[in-house]
Amino acid sequence: MSTPDRLIEATQELLWERGYVGTSPKAIQQRAGAGQGSMYHHFAGKSDLALTAVLRTSAEMRETAGRLLDGPGTALERISAYLLRERDVLRGCPVGRLTMDPDVVSSEALRAPVEETLGWLRGRLAGIVQEGLDDGEFSPGIVPAEIAATVVATVQGGYVLARASGSTTAFDAGVRGLLSLLARHTDQA
Repeated sequence: MSTPDRLIEATQELLWERGYVGTSPKAIQQRAGAGQGSMYHHFAGKSDLALTAVLRTSAEMRETAGRLLDGPGTALERISAYLLRERDVLRGCPVGRLTMDPDVVSSEALRAPVEETLGWLRGRLAGIVQEGLDDGEFSPGIVPAEIAATVVATVQGGYVLARASGSTTAFDAGVRGLLSLLARHTDQA
């Protein structure tokens, strides 16, 4: 792995674990096994490296979600695949966790890819729900954008509840509950 990639990966991990303030250039360099000169040769500074890391984390989230949401199956099956995918629940979402970091939220440059990624996810989910409506899979009257927001809120809120309790129980219960509600809106006999 190249030095820039090691620096980016180290920054991704540290942002996920510690947030922006807790991610010092020294910690990045130590985790990446790179010297200060290497870091500043490839990046203008911590904020430049952090933005690159946030952009990569966002792209990785889109890729992971996209594989499931664009996969085979009915709308409900694809949403279920996204909700039930294996994840490190107790670590939380690497993109969602950034929204709790005041330094990320106050920086338009750092916040923009987070906002765009969560917006992309809601939009993609709404599109799948609309496909389900168009195919007669879901009952008329459900609002795709509202269902999409509910899916994202269930996942992100589930991460928070799991981290607070130190257990995946609340996350899993939220996903099961949402899937149960969605299944009630299918027109399949």
